[in-house]
Amino acid sequence: MKLLPFDCSTGSQLRANGQLRARFLVSLLLHGALLAGAALALAPLLWMIAASLMPPGEANSYPPRLWPSQITFEHYAALFTRLDLAHYLLNSTLLASAVTVIALLINSMAGYAFAKFRFRGRDPLFRSLLAALVIPGQVAMLPLFLLLKQFGLINTYGGVIVPGMASIFGIFLIRQYLLAIPDSLLDAARLDGAGELRIYLSLVLPLCRPILVTLAIFTFMGTWNDFMWPLIVLADSSLYTLPVALANLLGEHVQDTELMMAGSVLTVLPVLLLFVVLQKYYIAGIMLGGAKG
Repeated sequence: MKLLPFDCSTGSQLRANGQLRARFLVSLLLHGALLAGAALALAPLLWMIAASLMPPGEANSYPPRLWPSQITFEHYAALFTRLDLAHYLLNSTLLASAVTVIALLINSMAGYAFAKFRFRGRDPLFRSLLAALVIPGQVAMLPLFLLLKQFGLINTYGGVIVPGMASIFGIFLIRQYLLAIPDSLLDAARLDGAGELRIYLSLVLPLCRPILVTLAIFTFMGTWNDFMWPLIVLADSSLYTLPVALANLLGEHVQDTELMMAGSVLTVLPVLLLFVVLQKYYIAGIMLGGAKG
């Protein structure tokens, strides 16, 4: 019996084809999992929009409807005419903007100090701040409330702004970013006669623009969506933020799910637009912060 010679090129090609099929299968499974996760994440948001456009009572029907039988915008009109949503929208905008601006200023100054200044106890103090990150914010609510009460800040916007003026996460984020900036650059500015305030305003802040935009998005979204603390501090309904005002709809309109969904859409829309506009800086800040940390 005559044996046929083994073709090595054919065997290599079979192995290559097998590896290609395996990679294709892994890629297919990965993309399928990502699509499934995206669908699960987007499904509640899409139903929220659909329910806000349904006629009254249709969102509570059984089986639940996924799309309105007739599109109507009457719930959005009711939010502005009957419930004065524009007033609460303005309250949330002013409050979130004020907290964001103040937090950027204080967090950037603190992060700059921890990154570039040398003073006694700097590293132990920074480690203590990081250790405080594991403490839930709810634990500090009662002592913080009592402290603000002593200062007469209860039922004022000051009581909402003061706790958000600085955050450990913001200080850590900016400090890690600034560690990658060469000290020689700052020393050269000092040799040219620039003071520390001039260096901070003219050199440090422009260099930190990506991470500042990232922190601004985090801070604005956190303040805009915050429900618990404004509910605790603010007693006057005219001072309510948008999430607190919308929560009160549940008591006034128990079955009006469509109205609640319309209010939720208007709550999500501003922060969504903010993220879409600034996503380039946000992603750049996250990537550079992770690479330089």
